[in-house]
This record gives sequence, structure tokens and C-alpha cells, in this order.
Amino acid sequence: MAKTNKKQRLGRGLDALLKSDKVQSASDSGAKQIIGNIIEIPVDRIQTNPYQPRTQFDEEALRELASSIKELGIIQPITVRKEGRDKFIVISGERRLRAAKMAGLDKIPAYVRLANDREMLEMALVENLQREDLDPIEVALSFRRMIEELGLTQEEMSERVGKKRSTITNYLRLLKLDPIIQSGIRDGFIGMGHGRALINIEDPDVQLDIYKIILEKKLSVRQTEELVRQYREGKILEVKPKTKKPAKPGDVKWWEKQLRQKIHPKTSVRWQGDYTGKIVIPFSNREEWEKLLSLLQD
Repeated sequence: MAKTNKKQRLGRGLDALLKSDKVQSASDSGAKQIIGNIIEIPVDRIQTNPYQPRTQFDEEALRELASSIKELGIIQPITVRKEGRDKFIVISGERRLRAAKMAGLDKIPAYVRLANDREMLEMALVENLQREDLDPIEVALSFRRMIEELGLTQEEMSERVGKKRSTITNYLRLLKLDPIIQSGIRDGFIGMGHGRALINIEDPDVQLDIYKIILEKKLSVRQTEELVRQYREGKILEVKPKTKKPAKPGDVKWWEKQLRQKIHPKTSVRWQGDYTGKIVIPFSNREEWEKLLSLLQD
């Protein structure tokens, strides 16, 4: 009997997958012939994962991956679940699928496995949580989904994802921050440490005020923690960020110089913009006061 090569076996596996719409669980007839194979699947038959915890994909990073795929191909197959007669859903590897489409590939190697909705969600969440490039808010949202949709406790999550329970708690607390601050963390304007410090401020308006100061003054996490501590202890009554003063026009600067020469060297124009403001003329004794009055009377 002639030996069947690997390519032929994979071809029959794909054919069986596409024709069988009844194999949906490991106990179904024909499951052993389908599940556990790495086969090439047309990209137009693969749907994105509705449980995907990642909501943002870096376009530049995708283009770089697509370029690599053009040169080297797909090194690591994606993982998919069979869905109906000829459709599949990504369990893990959506980034590779997107890059493969960008690279113009018609097919992509995929490992086929069976999974119900709960298992699919859990696998997608856990797989993404192991990635280093997931931002803190995406991690926090993934943890919350595992609690709400999988009914897991923080202790159970700790065992599933290999993280300390205290770490999980710290991530979940980030979701109590104002959405603007959460966006700041996602976009990299501030770090998780800044967010953890801001959580200790209950007033959302004050949270935002301190967030603006962090951005304006480029505060470190330690400086942010100190600012929050001072506010909570009542040492800082207001934390409104300083507004940038409008620049004085050239003619205003010239007159300010003239006033300093003729009236007092510390005379200043407190410019508020659009030709509004105040002229401040200081005096420190009776002699300067009388001199000022005489100048104003001339």
C-alpha cells in the first residue's frame, strides 16, 4: 500500500472540516479526524473572535508583521474553532490573521480545536493576558470579563493566569478611574503607577485636575504619590493646573520697559491677552509714594 504523505492527510482533514457541519464537540462522530490537525484555511472563511479582549491593534506593528510574513510566512499557526459548515472563529492569533490579510495571503495555517463559548472566551483572555504588550486597561478589562462572564473569583483567576491576587486587584481598581484618565493610561501618557496613585482620590474632578498637572509638569509616579498624599492630608486645598500665560506683544513689552525707566524699575504689566490686564507700580515708602503721585499729576 502506498504511503499517504502529510500534505495529502492535511488536505483530507480540511475537506472533512468543510463538509461536516455536525462536528461541534469532542463527543461527535468524526471529531477525531478533524480536531488536533494543523491545516491551511482560506482567510475569508475565518471570522474574528467576538470575545477578543484586545480592542486596539497598532497599525504600524501590523505592517511590520505583514512585511515579515511576506518574507518568512506564518511561523506559528493561529488557533481556531470550527463554526458551522465552512466557517471558523479565531481563538488566538487574531493579530497574525490581520497581518496575513494585509500581506495578501489567501490561506493561513491554523490549529483546529473544539471549544464552547465559555472555553473560547477563557482561552482568548488567558492567551492575551500572557502577552507583554497588552496595556494595563486591556488587562483590567480582561480580568473583569473573567469575573463577570466566567463567574471566576479573583483567587481562581490567580491560578488560571499565574498572577498574584493582589496584582489582579490592582488592575481591577484602575477601572474606577475617570474614563479620560483610563484613556491616558491606554495611550501611554501616564503609567499604571500614576493611575494607582490617582485611585486614592475619590472626587473625579480632583482626579482630573491632578491628571492634568501630571501631564503639564511631567510628574514621576513618586511625585504623583506625594501630591496625592499632600492633598489627602489637607495641605493642598486646590490642585488646579496653572494655565499658561499669554505672551505679551512687542509694543506692550516696549511700554513696560519705558514705565520701568520713568516710574519704577519694578513696574510690571500683568498681561491677560487681547489688550486686557493691569499695570502694577510698586512703592515701599512715603518718598516713593509721593514721587509716584507727582509723576501721575504731570
